[in-house]
Amino acid sequence: MRARIFLPPKSAMQSGTAKTHRWMLEYEPETAKIRDPLMGWTGSDDMRSQIRLSFATREEAIAYAKANEIPYDLEIPTPRVRKPKLYADNFRADRKENWTH
Repeated sequence: MRARIFLPPKSAMQSGTAKTHRWMLEYEPETAKIRDPLMGWTGSDDMRSQIRLSFATREEAIAYAKANEIPYDLEIPTPRVRKPKLYADNFRADRKENWTH
């Protein structure tokens, strides 16, 4: 069973970057999810899909996977450039975009 080592992305419900600095090791699902015909709930008999391990660094996660002989895929995130924006720039006289309202 393969594992995935990645940095979790920030949630859409938050503006900060909390809980995005620790590397995660997560197993890929081995079987498809099963749909209960009576209630419509989905479930799985794969217990490893519930395991999420967190590590301080990428090297620790890779060392853990190698020590336990777990094949893994490493997902390296692309760095994002965050350009600061000012509210006052909406009212500048020399703004390049058209005023919409």
